[in-house]
Amino acid sequence: MISDITTRSLDAVNAYAQTQKTLQAGADLQGDNETSPTSDAVSSFSDVLDSALKNAIKSGKTAEAQTAEGLSGKGSLTDIATSVEEAKLTLQSVTTVRDRLVQAYQDVMKMSI
Repeated sequence: MISDITTRSLDAVNAYAQTQKTLQAGADLQGDNETSPTSDAVSSFSDVLDSALKNAIKSGKTAEAQTAEGLSGKGSLTDIATSVEEAKLTLQSVTTVRDRLVQAYQDVMKMSI
């Protein structure tokens, strides 16, 4: 059984590693070709965002599976509580990121040109 803190730490390390790989790949492309770095940054950002959303969905599905096992009497109460709390924290994080993106969009739309 892996603790919740260990799981979140591993997720953070994996996210950091993925970001570093993406940035390195972008740097390698810029060194070989003088193309627009904006398109690389946008695609990299969308890839990181896509990965984060897939991980959030996976976390929710894991919590559902753990809860279903618990209802059938097969699951560990500790595992169930941990997975449900992780899903809750993930949902709160996704909601916070969404709210900040909406706020940033609204701030940009308020700017005068």
